[in-house]
Amino acid sequence: MTTPLLSMQAITKDFPGVRALDDVNFEVHLGEIHALCGENGAGKSTLIKILGAVHPYGSYEGQLHINGVEQRFRNVRDAEQAGIAVIHQELALIPEMTVAENIYLGREPCKFGIIDKTRMYQDAGDLLTQFGLDIPLHGQVYKLGIGQQQLVEIAKALSRDARMLVLDEPTAALTKSEVDILHKILKQLQEKDVACIYITHKLKELLQIADRVTVLRDGKTVATQSIHDCTEDKLISQMVGRELTTYYPDRENAFTTEAAVALQVEELCTYPSEPPQLDNISFDVHCGEVLGIAGLMGAGRTELINTIFGAYSGKWSGKIYRDGKPVQIQSPRDAIQQGMALVSEDRKQYGLILENDVVRNMTLASLSISKEITSYGVLNRSVEYQKSTHAVNTLHIKTTSLDVPVRQLSGGNQQKVVLGKWLMTRPSVLFLDEPTRGIDVGAKAEIHALTAELADEGVAIVLVSSEIPEILGMSNRVLVLHEGKITGEFVNKNLTQEDILRCAAGT
Repeated sequence: MTTPLLSMQAITKDFPGVRALDDVNFEVHLGEIHALCGENGAGKSTLIKILGAVHPYGSYEGQLHINGVEQRFRNVRDAEQAGIAVIHQELALIPEMTVAENIYLGREPCKFGIIDKTRMYQDAGDLLTQFGLDIPLHGQVYKLGIGQQQLVEIAKALSRDARMLVLDEPTAALTKSEVDILHKILKQLQEKDVACIYITHKLKELLQIADRVTVLRDGKTVATQSIHDCTEDKLISQMVGRELTTYYPDRENAFTTEAAVALQVEELCTYPSEPPQLDNISFDVHCGEVLGIAGLMGAGRTELINTIFGAYSGKWSGKIYRDGKPVQIQSPRDAIQQGMALVSEDRKQYGLILENDVVRNMTLASLSISKEITSYGVLNRSVEYQKSTHAVNTLHIKTTSLDVPVRQLSGGNQQKVVLGKWLMTRPSVLFLDEPTRGIDVGAKAEIHALTAELADEGVAIVLVSSEIPEILGMSNRVLVLHEGKITGEFVNKNLTQEDILRCAAGT
């Protein structure tokens, strides 16, 4: 058998109080797309950080070989010089710089010691054309959507002529068309013998693109197998160590339209542009109901719930009623005072303060409304820790301590911290914007069960999701948006994906 391009043998990595990787073995061959999967906290990101020298030689046990030669990477540059390009979940782009400047950052072509911008933009344009990427070269990165920013990061890696491309959750924020572009690029690279390590929680996607898959669980290698020997159920069982008999709780008889209306919205419009981004939106949601909001990217789903929650920066008009009474909501503080909570789609930018510890993040939303945690402006640390400990135990958040910076937690556990933060406010209306994006199947099942449990307790829930099976599996009723307008409203009985997609496309 040929020598693998990459061989990681007996890799063990410890952090204070926890063993992240325990005797892991992993191999990748030339031209192979090798998927790496496992629950959040299984060790996937730690393994690729060792490969990319974020965790340098000496900070772990075991051996790393490239083409049979042992490597002792001291820093990220060593790994890059060995032909390894890693694209982490946290994008490493400079927002104020242009697309071309980001692609060649630190490797700008020079002429007589001065950056040759003409050549840089020409090379960047040729690269994007070669891989079919339609991204404005002269546009500043912060003006791009998160999906296009992800594609810029990928273009940046491609510009290095890497022999091995490592993608950590590359499609979490991509549209279907952008995912198709990425997969086409990977197939082109495969024909050039470039290897790819592909980390994703989207198992259907994994089964379509990968040649082999390695499953990690609790920091250990569970299995490495051909994709032809895999099914979605088999992978889930290997990842979680148990059978998941159902992805969605049964809510068919859990809600009645006779329940009181918790939230009513009338004729809501937003005005950053002409025509309005949201145009004459009216709906209501009952106590104990899960109202699903579906639509394609850019349909206005996030703008809708942000406006209701007081987090929209532009002008808007319309009326909002809570329990039948009109309310004025000008800021998130007003919304919180009205018993609302919002789990935003981007937990790292809007849901967490990553450098703060778990306990600070957990109590953040409650400080202005809980007289138990704060009294006359004084923080009661004992109560703060007591309530945070209860939330951590209830939500099964994996952390070695409440004092650990939340950035050190896995994606699924970070999402649970965001949920815990809002549940501590005891909301009666809960907005969930892509609550299971970028987390594993086990954590998804837990969040689905928690959502159903809250609804059964009478909380009115508005669920925004790009995953139509999640909308169908969780919702009592479904609203569909297209270009800022409601194009469909359904009771979720015998509802199909096709019904939703037709309305989402405006037909």
